[in-house]
Amino acid sequence: MLENLILLVEILLVNIVLSGDNAVVIALASRNLPEHLRNRAIWLGAIGAVGLRIVLSVVAVALLDYPAVQIVGALLLLYIAIHLLLDDGDSKEVEGVGSLGKAVGIILVSDLVMSLDNVLAIASIAKNNIWLMAAGIALSIPLIIWGSQLILKLLNRFPAVVWIGSAILGYTAGEMLSDTQAVRNLLPEFGDWGYGWFPVVSAIFVLVVAFLWRRMIVVLTEKSAKEKRL
Repeated sequence: MLENLILLVEILLVNIVLSGDNAVVIALASRNLPEHLRNRAIWLGAIGAVGLRIVLSVVAVALLDYPAVQIVGALLLLYIAIHLLLDDGDSKEVEGVGSLGKAVGIILVSDLVMSLDNVLAIASIAKNNIWLMAAGIALSIPLIIWGSQLILKLLNRFPAVVWIGSAILGYTAGEMLSDTQAVRNLLPEFGDWGYGWFPVVSAIFVLVVAFLWRRMIVVLTEKSAKEKRL
């Protein structure tokens, strides 16, 4: 029971961290509608997007049973975890429309395009527990609906939330890799830890690489600014 509760919290946290752009799309796509239609578009778009995400996550869970897919998925999850910390947070350019149907359509299509990270992360964390995965995604509906720009402001104000979310993704990727026999054959066992050390190292790897990458970007930006002044 406690393990499922922890997994549910992880799914919610990761979904919040990864849903910033999705929430902005909902806000932008419906901004030109009258208020009564805007609220309807937000609800229909968000519920449809979450339903679509549950279906895709179920498919992802099935595919992750294959070792090769699991390895590729874990590596992709590592990339997502690092990229999440390097994202500049710019809002996506989405056209606002005056039709309820078009607004909902834009929300669904945009969410489908941008939901690969959410789907992969949630499917990996859920560990084949379809009901837990569905509950975590469903509970995120109010967060996405009411979040919009608020989610982005929250993540910008409390960057530690993003770092924690990325660490969870890194840890999950490490678990996926260490659960694969082909990878496990290459890893040493450490006493009572067994292969449990690898997910921890994977999480630390994500944080260190992202930190060093961000520092490098800052240094290069400052260097470029100095050269321009000269």
